[in-house]
Amino acid sequence: MAFEPPRRLVRALGETQRSGSNGSGGSDGTGEWLDKLPVLAQQAVDLRELTVERVQAPGGRSSLVLLVRRADGTPAVLKLAPGRARPEAERVALAHWDGRGAVRLLDAVGTGEASGTDGVLLLERLHPDVSVRSLPEAKALLEAAGTLRRLWVEPPADPVFETVAERTGRQAEAMRATAAGGAGAGIGALVDAALAAREELLVQPPEALLLHGTFRQSKVLAGERVPWLAVGPDPVVAECAFDLARLVRDRVEDLIASPSGPSITRRRIKRLAESLEVDQARLRGWTLFRAVESGVRAGRVGRPQDAELLLEFAGWL
Repeated sequence: MAFEPPRRLVRALGETQRSGSNGSGGSDGTGEWLDKLPVLAQQAVDLRELTVERVQAPGGRSSLVLLVRRADGTPAVLKLAPGRARPEAERVALAHWDGRGAVRLLDAVGTGEASGTDGVLLLERLHPDVSVRSLPEAKALLEAAGTLRRLWVEPPADPVFETVAERTGRQAEAMRATAAGGAGAGIGALVDAALAAREELLVQPPEALLLHGTFRQSKVLAGERVPWLAVGPDPVVAECAFDLARLVRDRVEDLIASPSGPSITRRRIKRLAESLEVDQARLRGWTLFRAVESGVRAGRVGRPQDAELLLEFAGWL
């Protein structure tokens, strides 16, 4: 199977390596994984007796997605991801949800190169080009929030997922380092506020549930079993407000362009918190931390426009 990895994937993995946001530091084998990707994909296809229809483009920022058909003609999706994207945590989470609110895992549970499942997921086929983001804003938020609610469940008994303290701890270290390096006027104050909010939020969290971890409107695709299903989790055990915080800033470019952006954001926080029974202050705190973290990281990897939007948004909070 001769193909070039989508440029979006190559660019995004390069950014992730430079940012060190997953805490691995230094070389993590991602470059080697990219070099071997055509071979890895062919092996995964052959092992499962799949027929490849096409590579999904522009595709994701952390994985290769192939639209395939199984031997019986059933449409499916084959997803390959490097180790730093934590594909095995995604596998366990999808198996735990078992299609409730999320795409269904079709592979038998099991890992390891010998079984051909290492970093490879076979998933039910959704409509990859139709996401909740295609809906009008109010309807999109409603459908996305409803999908998210179904994912919030007790985690498996075995501690296989990161906790919010672990994940945000690494992110906090990177934020401090960037701010200390003189990243720009105003960033230091925002970083301080975000870090203070994190410390306060970690003291007495109201619950510890299995969360999607990187939820946003574009991660909710149209399905056949039910209208909307989530894809691409980076699962974490945390309180619900952590997951919901990323949804608050969806379509941030539209918010920034609107003269009523700050008031719209406040109303969105209130509406989402009330509809999903989440404390407004905690939602605001996690929204601040996650916006600043994303903005600082965007600046660190050379995306100044994104950084400017996110940090301006954070300043409203």
